[in-house]
This record gives sequence, C-alpha cells and structure tokens, in this order.
Amino acid sequence: MSTYEHKKIEEKWQKHWEENETFRMEENSDKEKFYGLVEFPYPSGVGLHVGHVRAYTSLEVIARKRRMEGFNVLFPIGWDAFGLPTENYAIQTGRHPRAVTDENIAVFTNQLKRIGYAFDWDKEIDTTDPKYYKWTQWIFLQLFKHGLAFRDRTYVNFCNGCKVVLANEDFRDGKCDRCGSEVVQMEKDVWFLKIRNYAEELLKGLDDVNYLPRIRLEQENWIGKSVGAEVDFTIAGYDKKLRVFTTRPDTLFGATFMVIAPEHPLIEDLSESITNMAELIDYQDQAKRKTEFERVQLAKEKTGVRILGIQAINPVTNSEIPIFIADYVMMGYGTGAIMAVPGHDNRDWDFAKKFDLPIIEVIKGGDVSEAAYTNTDSGKMVNSGFLNGLEVKDAIQKTIDFLENEKLGKRTINYKMKDWAFNRQRYWGEPIPIIHCPKCGMVPVPEAELPLELPVVETYTPTDTGKSPLANIPEWYQTTCPVCGGAAERETDTMPQWAGSSWYFLRYFDNKNDEAFASEEKLKYWMPVDWYNGGMEHVTRHLLYSRFWHQFLFDIGCVPVREPYAKRTAQGLILGNDGEKMSKSKGNVVNPNDIIEEFGADTLRTYIMFIGDYEKSAPWSDNGAKGCRRFLDRVWKLQDMVSAEAGYGKALESTIHKTIKKVNDDYEEMKYNTAIAALMTLVNEFNRENELTRDAFKTFLQLLYPVAPHVTSEIWENMEMGGNLDDAPWPQYDEAKTVDDVIEMAVQINGKVRGTITIPVDADKEAAKAIALAHENILAYTQGKTVVKEIYVPGKIFNIVVK
Repeated sequence: MSTYEHKKIEEKWQKHWEENETFRMEENSDKEKFYGLVEFPYPSGVGLHVGHVRAYTSLEVIARKRRMEGFNVLFPIGWDAFGLPTENYAIQTGRHPRAVTDENIAVFTNQLKRIGYAFDWDKEIDTTDPKYYKWTQWIFLQLFKHGLAFRDRTYVNFCNGCKVVLANEDFRDGKCDRCGSEVVQMEKDVWFLKIRNYAEELLKGLDDVNYLPRIRLEQENWIGKSVGAEVDFTIAGYDKKLRVFTTRPDTLFGATFMVIAPEHPLIEDLSESITNMAELIDYQDQAKRKTEFERVQLAKEKTGVRILGIQAINPVTNSEIPIFIADYVMMGYGTGAIMAVPGHDNRDWDFAKKFDLPIIEVIKGGDVSEAAYTNTDSGKMVNSGFLNGLEVKDAIQKTIDFLENEKLGKRTINYKMKDWAFNRQRYWGEPIPIIHCPKCGMVPVPEAELPLELPVVETYTPTDTGKSPLANIPEWYQTTCPVCGGAAERETDTMPQWAGSSWYFLRYFDNKNDEAFASEEKLKYWMPVDWYNGGMEHVTRHLLYSRFWHQFLFDIGCVPVREPYAKRTAQGLILGNDGEKMSKSKGNVVNPNDIIEEFGADTLRTYIMFIGDYEKSAPWSDNGAKGCRRFLDRVWKLQDMVSAEAGYGKALESTIHKTIKKVNDDYEEMKYNTAIAALMTLVNEFNRENELTRDAFKTFLQLLYPVAPHVTSEIWENMEMGGNLDDAPWPQYDEAKTVDDVIEMAVQINGKVRGTITIPVDADKEAAKAIALAHENILAYTQGKTVVKEIYVPGKIFNIVVK
C-alpha cells in the first residue's frame, strides 16, 4: 500500500471536482432540491480564518450528504465586497478598491478550493459587479416607490478617521471599531428604510421558521416590542404638548418631572420663554461630542439641566412639574421625551435625589425614600386617585381608558428597533439611484438606465465635511432630471455594505439573468433557503435586514415565499490555544494555510468539526489537530486488512448499523464532534477484530466522506469500490439491527453492586437469576445464605437481598 500523501491526493481530487463540475446544481431538475447557504465572506487581504472554516465545513458536510441522498443541491459562494475595509486599505496603499477587491477574491478563492469545498463555482456572485448591484439598486427603487425609503435630517455618528457615518454597533467607547478614531455627533441628511413598518411581520415570521432559540431571542430583543400608551403632557401656558411613550401608564400619579433629549425641537420652539438658554446650549454642545453608546449605555452618573421658564402639566394630577434636558434621552428612541417616576425607577430615583425632586410611592412596597421600589409587576396602587386599591394590571387598563376618554393619550405598541440608516459617505459602495431636481424633488433613476455605475476615478479620499467623495466629481453628479429635463444632481451618498447582503441568496441560482434578479420559475423551485448557517454576530441586523427586504419583495409579488430562510443555525467561536479570542496582538491566531500545508485539508476539516460542541466556543489545540491526522492515517492503513467476505461480518454488524444511525442523526443535529468520535470508535473496532469486510469499509468511507472527502475518495478509487465516491448513495441502517440482542446489567447484593452479567435483552427474572448466581463474584456473596427478596427491573438492574 502506498503512503498517505495528503498534498498529492488533495490536488488530484480538487482538480477532478473542478474539471468535472461535480458540484454544479442541475437545471430544470425533477429532483427534490436542497439549498444550503453560508454567509458569503468579506474578501480581505488577510484571507480565511478558522472561523470561516468552522462555519463553511458544517454546512458543507450537510450539502455533500444531501447529494448522496439524491437531492439536487445548491451550495453556492460569493463575495460581500463593498465597504470600508477594502476602501481604507486602498487609500493607505494608493491603489484602486477594484484592484484590491479582485486580488482579495483571488486569495479567498484559492484557499476555499484548497480546503476542498463542494461549492458550485458557476454560481459565484460579487456584490461589487455592476451586473449584480443593478438589482440592488432596482430593489432600492421599489422601496422608494412604495414609500419605504426616505430622507431626513438627523444626528449621526461621524468617524473623523474613516470620514463616514457609523451605525451604533460600529464603534465602542466613542472610538471607531475600524480605525480607533474619535466618533462625534454630526447633523446630516440621511437616507432611511422604514424597517419599523415591518416590525410586527418580522416578529410573526419567527413562528414560521426553524431558528435556534438564541437566534430567535436576539431577533425579538432587537425589535423590542412593547405595549403601553402614548401620553400628552401640556406645556403650561402654551398650546404645545410633550408626548411620551410608557409601558407603565399606571404610574402617572408618580411622575414628578420630565426629561427630554437635548436635541428636542421644543427647546428651539420656546427659546424666547426659556430663561437659561445659554446653559442649555452649552449642555447641547457637550452632548454632541458624546456618542450614543456613551449617552445611553454606559453605567455612569446621569447629568442634566433644568429648563427654566417653562413647566409641564401632569395629565392625571393637573399639577405643574419641571422639565429637564439630559443626554441619556435620545430623539431616536420613542418620542425623545420621558416621564420620570422616581419612586419606581432606579435611574429616575438617582436623578431626583441629585436635583432634589419629589419622590412619590404609587405601588405599595419598599421605602422609596431609601431606594426606588422596582418589584412592580404586581401590587396595589396607592397615592393614585381613582386607581387607589387596584392591582397593577387593572390599573394599567383603567389608566389607558381614562387617557383615551379624556383625549390625553392612546393605547400604543412601540418598537425599540429604529428605522435603518441607509447611506454611507464613501466611494466604494452602490450609488443610490436617486436624482435631486430643484423642480421635481427626488426622482428615481429610470429602471432602464440601471445600473448606475460608480465613476472610474483616481482619487476617492473621503471628505472632512461628511460628504461623499462623489460630491467632488461634478461631471458625474451633474445630470438632467428624467421628469422635466432640467438641470439636476445625482445623489452622491452610496449604500451601506448591508445592501448587497440583504438579497444575495436570491441571485445565486440565476446569477447571469439580465432581465430580472431571478426568474419566477427558479424562485419557485429554489426558495426558501433550506438551511442557512453563519455567525451569531449577524443574527440581528443582517438577518433582520434581509428578512425585511424579502418580506417586502413578497408583498409586491416578486418572490413566492414570505420568509427567506427555513432554518438558521450558528457556530461558536474557535478560540486561540490560550483560550482567548484570536487576535494578532495576542499572537494566538491559527492560519488555516499552515494546517493544510503540514497536515492536509482533510485534517483541518476533521479537526474543526471534532473540536467541540458546534454551538459553543472551543479552544484550538495543536495536539488535537495532530490527533485527527493520526486518525486519518489509521483510516488509510485499513486498506491492508480488507477481506473479500460479503456483508458487515457477524461481529460488527450491529455496531455498524448503530454507527450509521448515529452519524446520520448527529450530522443533522450539528453534533459533528460525536459523529466523528463514533467513526473513530468504529476504526478501533475494526482493528480490535482484526478483520474488515469490503462492505463494512465501503460504508465507513461513505460516512466519513462529507468530512474528509479527499482521502476517502482516494481510498474508494484504490479499492475499486465502483465509480466515484461523490456519486455513491448515503448508507442506510436497519433499525432492528441497532437494538442489542444482549445487554450488560449490574447485579447488587443487599444494595451494593457485586458484579455485571451479560443477558439476553428480553430475559425474565428467572433467566437473569440463573445467570447471576453462576457468576463467580455473585456466588461468593450468596453461597450458604438465604435469598429473602429479589428486585428485578428489566434492562436496568437486579438486586438480590440475602441474610
């Protein structure tokens, strides 16, 4: 037998798969389909990391298994290639983002092929290709035409280093995640998509899909549905109102002050009546220099300024209460104003103590002079007028009835999720296909003129003003209005990186279609995605954004199903060998290329799947990788012991049927580590019996193939098992042969285990007793004694009581 030379074997089979287009999906097939989707990577110059390998190999195992089960499989790959990292690198190196992107894609493609993934490369997509982003722009235009895309002026997070507006999740502690520069607040015209309009549908849709519980919870928390009331507080002496949203209208009698965001328009509206405007303006300036994270999420002492000259009126007590501005209240959350109930809210209590404000108990319990009483899901109302003596749940409903009857408020459902800020002030992104006309307003670029392509430029350095580099190219942005023919200007902001990834799963199976993003026929066949796997970091925004786009496309009749992903799973992180998250600074990064070079792609794949519970984090171990290589070496050596005997052999028949069942079930449940452990155990059994039939080895190779396809395909060919292993069927098991004929049972004497016996699985008490009393150790404890009681639990235990 030849030696196991992984480089030679892997190169051979990767070339075979590519030349034979082994993994190409079948067009116009009558087969049942399986659409397996992995999150397409951002192609950086660094290349793949082991996290990519864990995410992709898991669904690769399922895709290969489905092919063996007779499905028409689509397992595609593409590139999410617009965005800041490439552009920043291009600026630093003086190269064009297009050249950098193409180079990075080549690096990733080479790595993915070296690992041996069963991707259908004919279906490859690239979000930066105009033929692709033509349809990204087309979908945006449909959103615009249906009133779901709009422009508004608001405060945004602006990175002074990247020169771009950032989402709240793109920075921490006031520093940009990308470059570490300071992030400041800037007022700007921003494009938004009305994802809040779909909040309820996004929640309802979770009942129709199979998502991991923790993924569903992340979606629900991000949407943040709450049921309560909107309440109007009149400004004393003015025909103006402050509206708040509260989930606890029952506590209105305890509202002793109000807090509004520093940006609230009321301040400017009543500036002539406010006597401390200079103090407020100074506080507003300080707030602008804080990020939303600093204002809302940091556990810090809350600051604020009382607005002098105006007061609000509590709608249930009719008493005047002071109004403050404080930076922990944001215009983007709710109404930008809150009612403060210091008796039952810790933050409000601290604020009231700091500014010497009244604290009123309205739900019985605790001592509100010492601390806020917050255990208020139930309890009796006190100091609350017409609510006194009611239980909380009844008080909530009665308060809302009162507010509606008196036209002071109304029942309301609120969502924490904000509308999606949908633009970037950078070059490397999809141009937003809108024209600004002084006569006609905002006008869509005619669909026949899509794609609106990025201009080829030499300089694309972002500006300090928050404007896109495209705003410096008059020959590009100056145009004519398609409605009136007059002079007009193109929108110069580009779309965020999220745009291209919000619909990419719809393009794979029809990636060369110039007439539509995909044909109706293919959409009906392939959608929904059967199984989508990726990282937990993308189960909020990306998952919500793409579900939102898809539900919108369903509503306008462009896709046949409402939910895009039937199933969504996620993998845990692979940590460094020190148990810490991998990072260059810690020197604990594992390069997949190094593992492939030394041990082979199959070893990398096997170890990544064997490393631990798939959903949990697991530390890398060099010894673990070496152990998986030794396992594959042992598999290779099995070729020397294969006999000509038919079947599985009597000694191993039950074991093999059990292994088929376990591996089958474990793959489906993403318990890859225990599936591989079962295969390792089976190899031990082959060696212990020192015999291996051809059929037994054939089945073993079929089971291991999805994880380690190169070495198993080579052995299959060496052993002339027939055709290619890629075309072999998935092994079947006989349920009856997975049940043991005999079992081991512990035997107790007076409650203590004194031996173990092997008995037929259907043995009755008398048969078990006969076998037990013939056991040498049991005999030693029972000989010469009287049996007074026998407790026999079939399949469990046999306890003999003697004296």
